[in-house]
Amino acid sequence: MPLTLPALPLLLAQLPIPGLDRQPEKPASSVDPNYFELLERNSHIIYPVLGLLVLALVTVAILQATKAQDMDGAVKAEFKKLIVDELRRYPAGLETPDLAAATGLDRSKLVRLLDQMQQDGVLVSHTTTQRQTVWRVKGIGGRH
Repeated sequence: MPLTLPALPLLLAQLPIPGLDRQPEKPASSVDPNYFELLERNSHIIYPVLGLLVLALVTVAILQATKAQDMDGAVKAEFKKLIVDELRRYPAGLETPDLAAATGLDRSKLVRLLDQMQQDGVLVSHTTTQRQTVWRVKGIGGRH
């Protein structure tokens, strides 16, 4: 049977053409029962991983908050000047608690500053028999 020109469009309409479906596919959605089954089957893995992720984020936030409490450069310089001025008034040196009371600084921040100043060569320290650290300006006072 020869093909006539009017019969050709009908024949082409019946041939399957790749990529052209008659029924559009529905996209997978979150209300798909398979999605909930996947969560239920793997809940022993998913929820602990989410818990660890939250714990890691909280830890990072705490570490960032402690770093934010550090002093900036101008404040450090001002406190270092105050420490040196206070230690110059006492050539024999001052113990850490006395220096903390004189400067008004928290002891942990004061000790960090004192250690930095010792590394920079501005201060020297020694420990007494009562296990108290005595700080003094380098070049002033007894021992060098």
